[in-house]
Amino acid sequence: MAGVTSLHLSNSFRPRSSFPTPTASRPFRLPTRIRILPGMPLRSRFTRIYAFSSNDIKVGSNIEVDGAPWRVIEFLHVKPGKGAAFVRTKVRNYMTGNTVEKTFRAGSTIQEADIVKETRQYTYKDGDQYVFMDLSSFEESRLGDKEVGDKKKWLKEGMDCILLLWNGRVIDFELPITVKLTVVDVDPGLRGDTAQGGSKPATLDTGAIVNVPLFVNIGDDILVDTRTGQYMSRA
Repeated sequence: MAGVTSLHLSNSFRPRSSFPTPTASRPFRLPTRIRILPGMPLRSRFTRIYAFSSNDIKVGSNIEVDGAPWRVIEFLHVKPGKGAAFVRTKVRNYMTGNTVEKTFRAGSTIQEADIVKETRQYTYKDGDQYVFMDLSSFEESRLGDKEVGDKKKWLKEGMDCILLLWNGRVIDFELPITVKLTVVDVDPGLRGDTAQGGSKPATLDTGAIVNVPLFVNIGDDILVDTRTGQYMSRA
């Protein structure tokens, strides 16, 4: 081909003479490339190679049903003695917070909810709204008391969280699994107290109340598991 000096089709070296010669019946074509647009979610940059079905459902799956995004909280594959197998699920609506049960026929195709995750820093509370900031663009995103719910007892200014976006709208957020908080009120510990000697309630700087070992005192920094709300250790 005139004007072509070299061509690499793979990472392995191939002599120029090994390339097929273009003909009228078999013209030379460059490989098809996927166009990546600025801001395109990572998951959207690749072609899906399989369809998501009810058999792929697990806890934490995000599905789209009736034009709304849902998160799977519980699931059970059921294979009755008679009749078709099915998957029984308990799902939570990201938009309304409602939890319902939904049943899907085994192997049926389900649309995954195209949810994008972005890291944002919780910066401050403005009235009944919680403000999260993109530290690169300084763009702010806000969630109300209803969307934040019980997670507010673990939120602390300067904390990095994962915001979930669906169709460009923030619908939920994920806390770090472990957070460091400060004890602001607790009964004083006694000499000789150990972790095996019992526990006592402690109030933390976010307002959360956690059972801690007897040796923990006011001013101590502790680590808490946000999934269970349990004390882990002193920080």
